[in-house]
Amino acid sequence: MAALSILDLVRVTEETDARGALYNARDVAVHAEALGYRRIWVAEHHNMAGIASAATSVVIGHIAAGTKTIRVGAGGIMLPNHAPYVIAEQFGTLARLFPDRIDLGLGRAPGTDQLTLRALRRTPESAENFPQDVLEVQAFLAAAGPNQRIQAVPAAGTDVPLWILGSSNFGAMLAGELGLPYAFASHFAPELLNQALQIYRARFKPSEQLDRPYTMVGVNIIAADTDDEARRLATTQQMSFTNIFRGARGLSQPPIDDIESYWSPSEKVQAMRMLERSIVGSPETVRAGIDALVAETGADELMIVSDVYDHQKRLRSFELIAKAGGIAP
Repeated sequence: MAALSILDLVRVTEETDARGALYNARDVAVHAEALGYRRIWVAEHHNMAGIASAATSVVIGHIAAGTKTIRVGAGGIMLPNHAPYVIAEQFGTLARLFPDRIDLGLGRAPGTDQLTLRALRRTPESAENFPQDVLEVQAFLAAAGPNQRIQAVPAAGTDVPLWILGSSNFGAMLAGELGLPYAFASHFAPELLNQALQIYRARFKPSEQLDRPYTMVGVNIIAADTDDEARRLATTQQMSFTNIFRGARGLSQPPIDDIESYWSPSEKVQAMRMLERSIVGSPETVRAGIDALVAETGADELMIVSDVYDHQKRLRSFELIAKAGGIAP
């Protein structure tokens, strides 16, 4: 049985402002903790009106402060946007406040548009330094040596677990070479899923953090009491993906009865290609989907995105998923 975890997009909806989205995320974490989910992560996205997790380390602190045992982390920090030293300071501080509960997932994508990259002071070539930057973060989180002149205070010695995130083969190769756990973003880039997992496992070299390969698969799952209701709830996410292609990344929209009236045939093809791995339906449908995905990929853990507009229905979705996935009675 694969462990189940949550990637919270901290969605700002047409009815909920950023403050509401942040408190909803913490409420999801409280419920997830009670249901047996292993961890909840938030991701770094910039210049997106519908996502409130840009200051990722701050959001992690907010969620961790409202919970007791569930692991909280970044899925992920886009490391080329930052100095590795600063990220080590931030996550080491979180680890001091919430011992043995903080994860640091690292990616190399910008998490935003090209114009915003300038505001971030990110240079086009910064992604090329990603492997070295990962090692630098890891070194600053390790115990400081006796003659080490630059220490990340209070991060040194916290050994925050690192993850490599990816949607291509590059991250798989790097995670394997460094002996780190690997999370694949098949919730929006499913095409290379199995190939990337195979590369990771073949390249894996044991490390101090990890002695064997450990894989996490991102997947969109929306559960409701019936297949029809779940499919209706899923139109919120389908509209969000359609809006990306239109260059209109606005607030999360309530579900609609007829998605065919919203997108064009070409937009549908594009959106459904990205959402190909989605599992949408009743508890029975979700259980079958989870079992099939784990059997196909051998995933150790599933990172679930349940992009439901109404907060109470989203909590219900996570409850049904937990039961379908065998982590809650």
